[in-house]
Amino acid sequence: MTISTTRRALIALMTAAVVAPAAAQTSYPNKPVTIVVPFSVGGSTDLVARLIGDQLGNALGQPAIVTNRTGGGGIVGWSNVARAQPDGYTVLTTEMSFAIAPGLVPKLPFDAKKDFSHITTAVQVPHVLVVNPDVPAKTVQELIDLAKQKPGGLFYGSGGNGTNTHLAAELFKDAAGNLDIVHVPYKGAGAVLADLMGGQVQMLITSLPTALPHIQSGKLRALMIAGDKRSAALPDVPSAPEVGLPRMDIKFWIGFAAPAGTPQDAIQKLNEAITATLRLPATQERVGQMGLESIGNTPAEATALVDAEMARWADVVKQRGIKVD
Repeated sequence: MTISTTRRALIALMTAAVVAPAAAQTSYPNKPVTIVVPFSVGGSTDLVARLIGDQLGNALGQPAIVTNRTGGGGIVGWSNVARAQPDGYTVLTTEMSFAIAPGLVPKLPFDAKKDFSHITTAVQVPHVLVVNPDVPAKTVQELIDLAKQKPGGLFYGSGGNGTNTHLAAELFKDAAGNLDIVHVPYKGAGAVLADLMGGQVQMLITSLPTALPHIQSGKLRALMIAGDKRSAALPDVPSAPEVGLPRMDIKFWIGFAAPAGTPQDAIQKLNEAITATLRLPATQERVGQMGLESIGNTPAEATALVDAEMARWADVVKQRGIKVD
């Protein structure tokens, strides 16, 4: 082999060494993507993850596999993704409790702000204030007046200490003039709904899809959409600003994030694939049936939303003296 030939061979090898990694980066994804749900099968977060995951593979060109990593009120799943390789192949479903946890749980095993890169906010839905039909209040003002007439005589249920249903009700008590309504924590939404319909507790603030079937059947009475506007699902129920409680704009949202350090091109491709999936007619129809609103915002917008939610709920936890068990 001549010197010239040898030189050409070396140049070819060096070029291949440079091009190969670049080609590998631009070919993302080249294997299945795992979507981690920190909660049990069948809940709102799981249903949305599976709805999007079922179609996401078509947009990515690789399957999206949904797996549930439950425990610790979401901490097990969040930690699992925080420690995962930042290569774009592990994605986390985030939601309201992800933003509540940093202000509520001492010494989380991860940094909620620094250990994740947010991809998009997929969907959101307002909360709704409901009461047992036997409660002598047909408006929010009548409920407030009743609570003031009977300090400690009304009870509200929640899905547990530190949950969205707990913090939403505490925010209501504060916004309405520091009402004395007693908290009764349950283990999950099913138990509190059963006792609310049975009259053991009188009030609940929960996500609209959770309460909607019981409102429609007449087993619960809706007094307020805890959002900035009325809901098409309950057009006759006033919004929070309409009843003089603008602070009660509480959205339950579900988004997606990846481990911090995930390449920006992977974040962008995931964002484009998820938002494209949200725009599909079949997805839109199912999202609407669940009472949700599609969002599909940018990574920067998703990050801003989560940061604002963390600050908001940390303040509520501090002001109301909320502790976890």
